[in-house]
Amino acid sequence: MVKILEPIKNKLHELLRFLIITGILLTILAVLIAWSDRLLRLLVALFILIIAYSLFYGAYKLWGIKKLF
Repeated sequence: MVKILEPIKNKLHELLRFLIITGILLTILAVLIAWSDRLLRLLVALFILIIAYSLFYGAYKLWGIKKLF
């Protein structure tokens, strides 16, 4: 039973770490957008790329968990 739960715990820890890092990056982006109008286009594009990356990463992690069962 422990051997089954260990990979799930590892995948969840990786997912949590990724979500925390993404949250920090989005917070930094929000501050930069509020302070500068010139960077708005670049930051919006970067924000869209981060969302796309997080969706792909989430799908990859779910696929990894699905592969365990």
